Amino acid sequence: MQKSILFKNANIFFSDEGKGTVVVLIHGFLENATMWKNSIPTLSKKNRIVTIDLLGHGKTDCLGYVHSMELFAETIVAVLKHLRIRKCILVGHSLGGYVALAFAEKHPQKIKGLCLMNATSSEDDEARKTLRMHANKMIQNNFSTMVRMSFTNLFSKESSTIFAAEIKSALKEALQTSLQGYIAAQEGMRIRPNRNHVLVENNFKKLLIIGEKDPVLDCQTSIEEAEKTNSEFVLFPDGHMSHIENKNQLIPTLKNFIKNC
Repeated sequence: MQKSILFKNANIFFSDEGKGTVVVLIHGFLENATMWKNSIPTLSKKNRIVTIDLLGHGKTDCLGYVHSMELFAETIVAVLKHLRIRKCILVGHSLGGYVALAFAEKHPQKIKGLCLMNATSSEDDEARKTLRMHANKMIQNNFSTMVRMSFTNLFSKESSTIFAAEIKSALKEALQTSLQGYIAAQEGMRIRPNRNHVLVENNFKKLLIIGEKDPVLDCQTSIEEAEKTNSEFVLFPDGHMSHIENKNQLIPTLKNFIKNC
């Protein structure tokens, strides 16, 4: 069951289940805390699992028209302070990974481990930045179509068939994202800086979960990033949405990572 706190006059919704090592699961763009619903029952048996609806996603309010990674991270700090949690493991999917990096940059002493799931510590290249700007212009006139297109493009034709029911459910959640939330997150991702140094300079446990067929992040580039930043990596056979496409591999991978932190 979700609870909420007030942060800068915005309601931030979160859940807190189980006891043990604290693991904060951070969802991606056009997602919310429900993306972790298949992982929580298993992971919360031996760990304390915290999930948070990021600004402009799920039930959480927006805060202006730019949700920077630093601002997202501040909301996580606020929730952990409210729960009196001093140290945790962060697992971030896509946008959630960028937020986790911003958190780790400012509060490395609070981190026991950092898992980037289909995410990168590098900044957007110019082509991606241009794409985000274009999307923010297009979305204002055709929200539903744009969300459907950007979401379904994350899956291969094969995955679209195999996981049709799961994708339909996830798309329903994506369409609940507000227009302001969409624009603010896209702009925040566009302006985020390179944070390779966060992985290089810190000694906490680091893991990259990489999709071989990820249409957003090039697989070989991600492997090279892991090697250059002294991070462990796991290669999944499918794409960007590991919690759907590789859910049977994801939970044991996360359990092993948590255990070794």
